[in-house]
Amino acid sequence: MATVAAKKPSARERLLEAANELFYNEGVQTVGIDRVIEHAGVAKASLYNTFGSKEELITAYLDLRNARIKDRITHTLTRFRTPREQLLGVFDAQGEMFTDPRYNGCPFVRATAEVPEDSRIRRAAEKYRAWVRGLFTDLATRSGYADPEGLARRLHLLYDGAQQSARMDRDPSAAATARAAASVLLDAAPLASARA
Repeated sequence: MATVAAKKPSARERLLEAANELFYNEGVQTVGIDRVIEHAGVAKASLYNTFGSKEELITAYLDLRNARIKDRITHTLTRFRTPREQLLGVFDAQGEMFTDPRYNGCPFVRATAEVPEDSRIRRAAEKYRAWVRGLFTDLATRSGYADPEGLARRLHLLYDGAQQSARMDRDPSAAATARAAASVLLDAAPLASARA
């Protein structure tokens, strides 16, 4: 029986994984292209042929982070039966991220700290934030709350605050605290049927 050789990751995959590791651990402004290229073990031309610029590589890195966070949250939410339980489950998924010893804060906040308003990097971060807000809004709507957009905004603020606390205070329990606050918000929020 012939053995199948493991497929070597493409230059794009290696560049993205190198960028993911270096940008997340050290920052997108601090890490130069040459470090990413060296870490990925590819030729300089590979980076420019694949991504065209450092900004495009950062955008692709953020898209990768976005996909991985979405996958983690979506997977975690399968453990919960009702939309209300899933609203709180978002904070459970967040807590799993915070307990990872490699957790180094929100990659989107870190990447956008020093970029212009009109950059592709900022748009990649906004896409992620829109997804989180949309998830909260959808789950609040399906839970029957009277003001799902307003509730989603408040839950998103808790989500953001937990990320900052976990990073700045090195507090992995920040998600549990945010979850408890979210539970109070959900209990106090009026249901649509109560307004009718």
